[in-house]
Amino acid sequence: YGYANACRQYNVISIRERLHVISSEEKETPNVGTLDALTKQGFVEFTEQEIKQMPKNIRRLIILDKKRCRLRTRPCGRNGITYQIRYRQNGYNVSACGKTIEIAKERFLRKIRTAKPKNPNTTYIPYTFTEFATYHLENFHKERVSAKHYENLVRLLKRYLTPHFKEKPIEKITPTDCKAVLTVVKNDGKGKTADDLYSLMNGIFKNAIAHGLLALNPLAVVLHINHQRESGSAITRDEEKTLFDFVKGTEFETAIALALFCGLRPNELSTAIIENDFIKAVNSKRKNGKTEYKYIPIIKRLRPFLPKDGVFHIPNLDMLRRAIKNALPEHKLYDLRTTFYTRCDEYGVAPPARDEFVGHSSGALTNTYRDLPFDYLLKEGKKLNEW
Repeated sequence: YGYANACRQYNVISIRERLHVISSEEKETPNVGTLDALTKQGFVEFTEQEIKQMPKNIRRLIILDKKRCRLRTRPCGRNGITYQIRYRQNGYNVSACGKTIEIAKERFLRKIRTAKPKNPNTTYIPYTFTEFATYHLENFHKERVSAKHYENLVRLLKRYLTPHFKEKPIEKITPTDCKAVLTVVKNDGKGKTADDLYSLMNGIFKNAIAHGLLALNPLAVVLHINHQRESGSAITRDEEKTLFDFVKGTEFETAIALALFCGLRPNELSTAIIENDFIKAVNSKRKNGKTEYKYIPIIKRLRPFLPKDGVFHIPNLDMLRRAIKNALPEHKLYDLRTTFYTRCDEYGVAPPARDEFVGHSSGALTNTYRDLPFDYLLKEGKKLNEW
């Protein structure tokens, strides 16, 4: 008690009182991080929770701007004011107003979720599944595959993945979501389609990781066993006769002869042309971005089916498949290619020439140094005249 009186008498402040004064002074001192101080400087700051509501590409930009956007006030009515939050950088121009900062923030967050850069020189990275998948296919995958394969991927996306994922943010997709879409397709007995969907999704998610939209691939923990495809079977000579008798005089006759006596893949039929003693067609299995051709000698069995004008008119492939199915219920269009391969082995065509005819790869090194002359291909092709 005596010490306290002495302190008051000589204006001495105790340690406890001094700490209380310092604490009070610090609370009253303006700080650039407080809302009032930022408002005076023309900024509004976003919380971590609010930033999480933004698209990922915008989120990174906001963080680089110290988690804040421009804020200004405007007179409203006689005595009121309106707060305007605006972000005008990196090709974006988003603004929202409200009578309070909280209302302006809410409206701003709602607008920025769907905002896109208006500057054509600014690259916009979509963040929802369907939009990013389309972006991935058009900008990174299209140039690596054939036009036909690209169309098939787009069809798979629209038919199976878009109805399932819709516009769900890609970072919200879970392994369970991926497994669900694959399970439905497998249960329908479409094993090959499930393989294609798995490959398509895997490419999309890997690209999303490269763009910083994902940390981990949701397919990494999804067990997928590739569908075991049934190999085709060659048709017998009696079945050959049955098939040609069935399609005689129809639009399918020439296309079936091309597939059988040249071993062309179904999607290669439309590229076939006559060039001297060969049928020249695009090899559709080359993935290096270059167009490569294969040359198949015209054998005796094929000549009666060659068009008089020298131009092949290939019918719709689905109709062609149905015609073969009607003639030979146990076979399919691809079996004609299998038959050609079998006849090459049966009549002793050398493997290098056979692989050249059907368009098989013999390995990168072999393909680089192998350049078979036309004379050699004609000599080996003549062995098929015994067919």
